[in-house]
Amino acid sequence: MDELSFEQLVDSHYESLYRFALSLTHREADACDMTQQTFYRWASKGHQLRDKSKAKSWLFTTLHREFLGIRRHEVRFPHLELDQVPEEELTATSPSITGRLDGKSLMQALSQIDELYRAPLLLFYLENNSYREIAEILDVPAGTVMSRLARGKAMLRQIMTREAAPAKIIPLESLKTKDTK
Repeated sequence: MDELSFEQLVDSHYESLYRFALSLTHREADACDMTQQTFYRWASKGHQLRDKSKAKSWLFTTLHREFLGIRRHEVRFPHLELDQVPEEELTATSPSITGRLDGKSLMQALSQIDELYRAPLLLFYLENNSYREIAEILDVPAGTVMSRLARGKAMLRQIMTREAAPAKIIPLESLKTKDTK
């Protein structure tokens, strides 16, 4: 395959890439998206391929990697309908907390959490590392990462709830001692 234009490449490989994507995802919309993403990557990085005769295998490899990346994301962040989640697993959050959540207050709350629990939270939620990656970075077992994440989330929730609670108003009369005359 000598120098093919982008249009020729798409014409030559779109159908086979789409079929491959459909066989992986079993959903037409996802197969279309993955195929489009593969050609987008070719448009932005395909020029780096020295041997243009390997364009077809590059496209299929790229599509497969895209599929694996999507699958990893779905496993880590599963999409559930609200009515599928048991009520006890839903965390009750008062409207006053959600109204006050912003990046600054969240980072202030995180700074109050012990480093032992803060590091896994930051690596998981802000850096998108897997449990295994966090375990390697922190040099602890994956089970320890999971328990530190759970405890860290509980601490964070407690801090955010405490900070969002309205100040308690104490009546002036209650501050006076009963023995005063």
